[in-house]
This record gives sequence, structure tokens and C-alpha cells, in this order.
Amino acid sequence: MNALRICHRLFLVLFLAALGAGAQAQPAKQEFQPQVGQEGKDVIWVPTPQELVEKMLDMAKVTPQDYVIDLGSGDGRTVITAAKRGAKALGIEYNPDMVELSKRNAAKDGVSDKATFMKADLFEADLSQAQVITMFLLPDINLKLRPKLLNLKPGTRVVSNSFTMGEWQADETASVKNGCASYCTAYLWIVPAKVDGAWQLPQGELMLKQEYQMVSGTLKTGNNAEPIKGKVTGDQIRFTAGSTEYQGRISGNTIEGKSKSGSFKATRAGK
Repeated sequence: MNALRICHRLFLVLFLAALGAGAQAQPAKQEFQPQVGQEGKDVIWVPTPQELVEKMLDMAKVTPQDYVIDLGSGDGRTVITAAKRGAKALGIEYNPDMVELSKRNAAKDGVSDKATFMKADLFEADLSQAQVITMFLLPDINLKLRPKLLNLKPGTRVVSNSFTMGEWQADETASVKNGCASYCTAYLWIVPAKVDGAWQLPQGELMLKQEYQMVSGTLKTGNNAEPIKGKVTGDQIRFTAGSTEYQGRISGNTIEGKSKSGSFKATRAGK
């Protein structure tokens, strides 16, 4: 019996030792590392140069009071940079490995409280709470997103790396040269309030035709009709009728402002 017990114990020791050695021989799982040009759902991944990230956030005038959403956030650098400026920022990314990488990067930089990431489809994500939208997508993706962006709150700032919005012309364009070899141009749009249509004034009627942020039309006073030309920037409108410049603030169905002849108030017709 003693010999059997000894053999059994010896077999058990050898088995456990072999099991431990096998476990040690298993290679450690390596952390995901993205590769430039890797395929994504809508675009391939190419990181935005850090110098351009800074420029994009400068153009958008990001402050600690802003909520920034980055569409196709990749390794999280834009979200993390915004968080370092004190803003709350969210990265929308379809690749779950990139999402986890971004979370690790945010933790390393000590901004996990302000920089968050979620796996989601950028076409389905809720963007309504953002003051700033950043992105590095392709032109056809930008065009698909354009209606959704134009429906955001007036004054929302949208910044794109390298690619435009078709007929919706950028309000500002800037490039960086130092430290940036490719994809070095940023475009800024400020979502305009919707003013298309007829507006009533005490002295007449204002007819506005809006194409994105640009407006044209006529100002009718009695039998006189003067052509107008102007621009909407967020909830601010500025236009010229004849030799008179008008500046006003749009709030729902009213425009209140001033010209050289005094203050004015316009109300959307039928409201």
C-alpha cells in the first residue's frame, strides 16, 4: 500500500508540474496595436497628426464648457486632447479593439473622467448634445452626415480633417506645416439657424432664401424692394439691403437686431 501511495503522489506531483510548465509556455496575450491603413466599417484608419488635432480644436474654440464628439475616434487622440483642455469628450468608434485601446490611452493620460468612448455606428449615434463635432472621414461619408449635422443646434462647430462638405462651404480653413507631413488641412463649419422663408417687419416684408449659411432675397418696404445678401453664423444673421447693413439674432421665429437706422424685429410669417 505504501508503495502504491508513493507512486500515486509522485504521479500527481509530476502531473501538476507538467501542467504548470504548460501554462507558463502559453504566450501572453498581446495588447491590440492598430495598423495604419487597417480596414474599418466606413473608412480605413489613418491617424490625424497631433499638430492638426490641436489646430482643429483651436479653430472650434474648445473650452471646458464644451461637449466634444469625435466621429470615428480611432485611437482616441482627439478626444483625449480635448479632455486635456478641460472639455468633456466622447469618441464614437465601431471597432471594439480601438475603443478599448482608446480607454487605455485615456487612462494613461489621466483623463478617463472626461474622455469616454463607445462602440457605435456614427450614422446612428445621438449628436444632439455636442457643442463641437470633430471627424476625419471620407467625402462621401461627410455628405451622408451633412443633413444630420445641419439639424444640430445653431452654433454647433463642426471640424473636419482634410475633407469637405460639398456645396456647404467651410466658414474657415487652416493648415499646419510644422510637424505635419500629410493630411494637414482643417475645415470649420458653424451650423446655421434656419431662416428660409418670409418674415414680417412693421415696415414691410423680408424674404429670405437660404443655401446653407448664405442668404439672399429681398426687403420690401411699401412699393420698394431692395435685394439683400448676407450670411447666417450660428444664431447670428448679417445682411445688407441697399446701402444698409442689418445685424440680428435669430431665436426660433423671431429675429431681433439693429441697423444704422435703429433696431428692428422680424417675425416668421404665419407664426
